Amino acid sequence: MSYVQDVLEDLKKKNANEPEFVQAATEILESLEPVFEKHPEYKKMGILERFVEPERVVIFRVPWVDDNGKVHVNRGYRVQFNSAIGPYKGGLRFDKSVNLSIIKFLGFEQILKNSLTGMSIGGGKGGSDFNPKGKSDGEVMRFCQSFMNELYNYIGPDSDVPAGDIGVGSREVGYLFGQYSRLSNEHHCILTGSGIEYGGSLVRTEATGYGLIYITEEALKQRGDSFKGKKVVISGSGNVAIYAAEKATMLGANVVAMSDSSGYIYDENGIQIPFIKEIKEINRARISEYLNYFSKNDLTAEFVEGSNNIWNIKCDIALPCATQNEINEDAAKTLLKNGTKYVCEGANMPSTLEATNVFLDSDIVYLPGKAANAGGVSTSALEMAQRSSKLHWSFEEVDSKLKNIMVNIYKNIDNVAREYGFEDNYVMGSNIAGFIKVANAMMAQGII
Repeated sequence: MSYVQDVLEDLKKKNANEPEFVQAATEILESLEPVFEKHPEYKKMGILERFVEPERVVIFRVPWVDDNGKVHVNRGYRVQFNSAIGPYKGGLRFDKSVNLSIIKFLGFEQILKNSLTGMSIGGGKGGSDFNPKGKSDGEVMRFCQSFMNELYNYIGPDSDVPAGDIGVGSREVGYLFGQYSRLSNEHHCILTGSGIEYGGSLVRTEATGYGLIYITEEALKQRGDSFKGKKVVISGSGNVAIYAAEKATMLGANVVAMSDSSGYIYDENGIQIPFIKEIKEINRARISEYLNYFSKNDLTAEFVEGSNNIWNIKCDIALPCATQNEINEDAAKTLLKNGTKYVCEGANMPSTLEATNVFLDSDIVYLPGKAANAGGVSTSALEMAQRSSKLHWSFEEVDSKLKNIMVNIYKNIDNVAREYGFEDNYVMGSNIAGFIKVANAMMAQGII
């Protein structure tokens, strides 16, 4: 058994009850075999054994009181995975599905994603099994303040700078930031994705979605193609999905389907993105409300219950932007059967291992999330740079920097894939390129 397989088997035994983390680790580690053939010094220094273990895992209780005076207790997490190239950076996720396995898988992927951006940021992730949906502003505020009361002890502008993720938008970031400032009596860049009024960056809201389109556009361009006239299916209707749809539409694509957990909207004439924005960003309602924006005579859209079947819709480009493991093997085969040419991931690990293998065994272009959805954390790093230098860049400046980062990520993973003999395999390219930078930093810093 090889060195990589030895480490992977040990990881599976130690983390047998963490399926999402084991899945992410398997996909990443199995692609690193060629690296250790070329760099045996990594094995000597135990790089991989250290790489797969978080530097720190914090689990804490979060008590809060609802509007009726009832006490609730949720569980909070922060996994500080690797700080070799910079302070921990990664979002906070508030969702009932959150557990240690999910936070570890997200933090592990974040190491490579952050490395690929070219910025000096390490990998971490956090969150809680608290579900903000259906909660009042007061309830969300009280939860966030309680959550920050404990998280405060483990974060700082030069050690760990969280951001938002699923369930943590501008409202939640504001409450979290306010409590941190109250506890510290200082106004630091401690949470990115902050409001413009208190130091946030323009483009941060759009960043992950726009970044996904920029890297996909570069892949299209390399093949003499473009978004113009392409039929696009996007799962999800959060920030990533909305702004990916917006930018794709700007570039001439026809976005025909979007979804939420209740089902999906399909309109062969194209989704009207401003209506989705109002439903999701202002009204916080179900995507089925989209049908109410049209008269009977003008209605060409339909709502289908259950979001899983969205991948049955024929499209040129599929952009999974909802959540982990939303594309299984059958869905992947359906996409190929229907002639999809590009699958580019806006969510974290939205494809199962079996689906990933289906894509890699085909001739489609498959861009994994750790590269394709790096726009959000890239702009978070740009926000950190602005706040540390007391500057505020224009929308155009930040957008231009974001596009350059995403284009460079594509070129980097493309070149590394070719260098290691895996041309057009962007999973190999992403994992190897991201890992080597971190491994070299770990080598330089000794056994810590």
